[in-house]
Amino acid sequence: MRTKGALFTAGTVAAIALGTVGLSSREAEAGDAAKTASSAAPKPRPVLAPDPPAEESPKALPPVSISVDGALVRCREQAAQPFLVRGNWFKKGTDSNKALAEAIRYRTEKYGYFPGYGSPRDNTHPPRFYAEPVKFMGMTVTVNQKVGLALRCVEAALNATPAKDEYHPHSIGGIRFANTYRGSEISNHVYGIAIDIEPDRNTCCGCVPPWTEHPLCQRRVSSIYERMAMPKSWVAIFERFGFYWLGHDVLQDTMHFEFLGDPEKILDRQAPASPSPEAPKPSTTSPDAGPPQGDAGSK
Repeated sequence: MRTKGALFTAGTVAAIALGTVGLSSREAEAGDAAKTASSAAPKPRPVLAPDPPAEESPKALPPVSISVDGALVRCREQAAQPFLVRGNWFKKGTDSNKALAEAIRYRTEKYGYFPGYGSPRDNTHPPRFYAEPVKFMGMTVTVNQKVGLALRCVEAALNATPAKDEYHPHSIGGIRFANTYRGSEISNHVYGIAIDIEPDRNTCCGCVPPWTEHPLCQRRVSSIYERMAMPKSWVAIFERFGFYWLGHDVLQDTMHFEFLGDPEKILDRQAPASPSPEAPKPSTTSPDAGPPQGDAGSK
């Protein structure tokens, strides 16, 4: 099982903001270990790709609805909440420890307590208590039950646009039961609110080796979107329903989406619902495949 070890720690992210990037001792140790494990000369550190804005969401996208308990319910569009966005915790002038603690407290309250992070006073249940499998574009993935509703909204929106024919992923990973981030951070996969789509085709060029050795990470490109198989239209639609794409982060984790919206605002039960296009039939060969189990924090 490969894990996506973060190439950039909190200190490194802060250094990036100041233009003084360097390797932390933890990263240096990881590099030494990689050299020891292989007699081949290490490949050069990939240059991070420019991150232009995603394509505008499809124009005239009709309201989409999903079936919940036998009734159609309208999906509500929303943006990611800024205080949950990883990159915002390390901006110059931000108290990173306070920002991280606030994000952990919120995730614990909403999605469950993970030992060592936050307090069980905020939620006595572990994240797995709220997890359940959900079908997404013919695949099965296990996530927090409310985030499963958001995924179904994304699927309904994809199926309502030409985006459904632009990309056909074959693997997806969701909840994990061990934290793969280093240091004081905790992966959103632990809470069941993050997914990785086709890690073999959508790169994480800011992560630790061997993720940085992907051929697409070695090429100089004009856009981060050139280092992934997933089209920009998918990113745009995910972001309409509370998901944040970690391709925007210094990790440039293009396979990874995390739900950072308000889980209480995924559905609008007061708005009139209308039928959405049918989803594709589930694949019988794509169980909760996960990346080679990696995640944006520590692949």
